[in-house]
Amino acid sequence: MLRVLSTYLFSSQPLGHDHLAAAARAGFAGIELFSARGHFNYRSPEPTNSLTHWLDQTGLGLHSVHAPLERCSGTSRESDAPISIAETDKLRRIEAVDEIKWSLELAERIPFRFLVLHMGTGREPLDGRYQDAAFNSLEYLVVFAKQRGVTIALENTPGEMAAPQALVDFLRETRLSDLRLCFDVGHAHIGEGVDASFDLMRERAVTTHIHDNRGDRDDHLVPFEGSIDWEAALGKLREARVELPLVLELKQHDPGTWKEILERAGAATGRLEKLAPRESGGESSG
Repeated sequence: MLRVLSTYLFSSQPLGHDHLAAAARAGFAGIELFSARGHFNYRSPEPTNSLTHWLDQTGLGLHSVHAPLERCSGTSRESDAPISIAETDKLRRIEAVDEIKWSLELAERIPFRFLVLHMGTGREPLDGRYQDAAFNSLEYLVVFAKQRGVTIALENTPGEMAAPQALVDFLRETRLSDLRLCFDVGHAHIGEGVDASFDLMRERAVTTHIHDNRGDRDDHLVPFEGSIDWEAALGKLREARVELPLVLELKQHDPGTWKEILERAGAATGRLEKLAPRESGGESSG
């Protein structure tokens, strides 16, 4: 299984060569770039040039990009405004789509397969108005992404709009056939459960987010440090229509601990791979 590390682990600081070099040493083959302009300014050519160089130096690939969750409007995180493709105000929805387009345009310089996208902020109820707004956004973004060789994968997140059943119903009703899904194991664990959630999402799942928790909070812990049954979870992932990557999306809870977390993550990923050997002949997602 392809080992991928989300740069969410370093998102409180500017992305640098040291982060990618450490990920490569820990055994990861690629990264998922977390789109936060204080972390990586996807609007600027200079960081993109640097990232191209760092990927070449470390031998890592750019597997996926996580769409921005906030629109940077100042120099501090407090000034950032949440963005949502399900925004019912047309002007704010257009602004959200424009911000996501900036992250997709990165594929013109550094090709990647998937853009992982949230349906909303997590606060929207399961309401037709928000679903219609999301459809209007995605109808455009899916085409924009496809023109750049990118597939959009909607992630199951806490909240009514992006629960597994809601996502599956949305895909069926809108007939946006090019949309796919990102299965987040940690979010499933604090929601309907890993087994039930994956059974719903299996047919369209193309990528993952792998992290642990204790069933009550979205802690983004290293696998085996929470209460998820990873043997059962990896068994479910084997049932996907394509071979899913292991995309670790971990959180730094204390400043300066990312190196220690990354060391534990590398060991945990090796344990995960041993739990889910894949039979030959399966279709690959990446």
